[in-house]
Amino acid sequence: MLRVGNLENSIKFYTEILGMTLLRQKEYPDGKFTLAFLGYGDEKRNTALELTYNWDTDHYDLGKGFGHLAVEVDDVYLATEKIRAADGKIIREPGPMNAGSTLLAFVADPDGYEIELLQPKS
Repeated sequence: MLRVGNLENSIKFYTEILGMTLLRQKEYPDGKFTLAFLGYGDEKRNTALELTYNWDTDHYDLGKGFGHLAVEVDDVYLATEKIRAADGKIIREPGPMNAGSTLLAFVADPDGYEIELLQPKS
C-alpha cells in the first residue's frame, strides 16, 4: 500500500504510464479516505497495488524504510522511452545493474515513490 497525495494523478501514472488497470476503487466518507487497487490482471491471479488517499493530506514524507517497487517489463529501454514520452520522471537511465548484468531503470511516480523497471534475463 502506498499513501498518495493526489489520487487522480497517481491513478493516471499507474494506468497510463505503467500500463496497469484500475481494478476497483471505493470511498470511505466516515474515515475520509479512498482506496484504489491497480494491477496487471485479476487480483485472484496477480498482485495488486493499493493506493490510499487520505482526503486531508496532500503529501507524505517517504521516509528511509521504503526502498522501491519493482515491475518486470519486456524491454527496459523501450519502457523507459515510453515513460519519458509521457513526461514521466526517469531517475536512472536503463542499463546493467551495479555489480551485475540485470538490465534495469528507475522511474518515480507523482508522489516520488521509486519504481524499478527490470528486464527479464534472456
